[in-house]
Amino acid sequence: MGLFDSIRRRRKGTLRQSTSADVTHLDEWAGARRGVEAYVEPRTTVTETTVVLIAHDGEWTRRRIGSLEAAQRFGSKRSIPVYEVAKVGYPQRMRDYTERQKIMQRRKREAGEA
Repeated sequence: MGLFDSIRRRRKGTLRQSTSADVTHLDEWAGARRGVEAYVEPRTTVTETTVVLIAHDGEWTRRRIGSLEAAQRFGSKRSIPVYEVAKVGYPQRMRDYTERQKIMQRRKREAGEA
């Protein structure tokens, strides 16, 4: 038995799989917004395959999804285009939205302190 075998054994299978609650969230989120696109993030050593849904204004949400194929089926059923992040990257509107949210949070904190 190697030095790190027990660590590897404990980690194996600890990644949370996609659940029906994840798909329900994605479905409801996409249904409540317009211009939604899906961006699939590949599985890593830390997380399973995830999909980021991005609306027309850059608002976004991320949830686990079973695989790239599962994301493509999800998009196909809902007429949502599906892209692979590793190939196309994230759209600028997502970064802009995130930056706007940071500015708004900072302003709220500053207003609360004054």
